[in-house]
Amino acid sequence: MEIVGKIIQVLPLQEGTAKSTGNPWKSQSYILETQDQYPRKVHFEVFGEDRIKNNQCNIDDIVTVSFDIESREYNGRWYTSIRAWKVQQGDTTSTNANTTTTNGGSQQQNGGEQTRTDMAVNPMTNTSGNTSTFDSVANDDEGTDLPF
Repeated sequence: MEIVGKIIQVLPLQEGTAKSTGNPWKSQSYILETQDQYPRKVHFEVFGEDRIKNNQCNIDDIVTVSFDIESREYNGRWYTSIRAWKVQQGDTTSTNANTTTTNGGSQQQNGGEQTRTDMAVNPMTNTSGNTSTFDSVANDDEGTDLPF
């Protein structure tokens, strides 16, 4: 996945040693603000000394971030991280045939199919575009007007 925006904050470098292997690690976190009509702030991290060196960012840089999203559970709570594997200077989505960014959302092309992430979905509309009603369900044997 990719996101384009401006770096608005560079957080302090975090370092440590892995408990299981004893190997040192480094993680650099950034705050990116999208350039959409309604800007969103996104926290992402670059993990590993080599990736940090290859993906340097400064405040006010316009960047395209390629990333993976991962969620994990800890003590009954879920935590989600956005881990960047490539950060390119500038908006490179216009040269990428798979993803283009638009105001308010992104549009992705997969084998000729297009998926828009900024479209509102009407839960009362089925896949053929017809509006559904619960009239037939409301007249069930139990006499309730609940659709289930």
